[in-house]
Amino acid sequence: MTTQLLERPAIVAVPDDEAAGKLIVPQLDHATARTEGATTVLTYRVGAPDIQCRYPVIVGEDQVIGRAYRWHRDWHVLTTAGEHNLRRPPRGIPGTDMAAAHLAEEYAAGRIGAVPLDQVLAEAPTPLCGPVPLLHPRMPVNDRNTESAHTAFAGLTAHHWRAVLTGFPGSDNHWYLSCELCPWEGPKFWSHLRGRNGEPPSPRRHKGGCIGEDQVRQLIPAYQQ
Repeated sequence: MTTQLLERPAIVAVPDDEAAGKLIVPQLDHATARTEGATTVLTYRVGAPDIQCRYPVIVGEDQVIGRAYRWHRDWHVLTTAGEHNLRRPPRGIPGTDMAAAHLAEEYAAGRIGAVPLDQVLAEAPTPLCGPVPLLHPRMPVNDRNTESAHTAFAGLTAHHWRAVLTGFPGSDNHWYLSCELCPWEGPKFWSHLRGRNGEPPSPRRHKGGCIGEDQVRQLIPAYQQ
């Protein structure tokens, strides 16, 4: 897991009843904190998503203060205090930014704790060797979802993608996939992979460009029709 994709300063204020006007930061373990004037700035970074499409928010070298994930447009956080739904971010604000800032504030206020990154990685599930279930555990089993799942899996096969842990999560939820044309893996949306108006999806496939758009077009019949 890459653990330093983003770095954001979170300005947090923890009131002290005995010292009005001062900002107090509780014990931060190995967190990075600095004081600038009358505010204490706690820096954090958002790591790469794990196989469950959960983004770790890290302070210091390796302390995970929570994980954030998206489900049906809402953003949820998992912390030592449990799971909390933050709802949708304001327009123009990435959900990871909203969730990470929330976690930094909660941690600085002493309402949540931190877990070593090694422990988080050790507890993560491993990829399945064979086929994954048809539906994601959160998806209700009904005719509509089952039909959509079969369509999605057929599309993955046609475009050389492979689901490595869970079944179909819905069109607009993160789905952790492995590219079968190169070593890349990560979260994608099925709505981005199925194309629009009968056209195939972008041959760029994912960040980094895969094997090159020309080769992608040569290998996948959908681009040759």
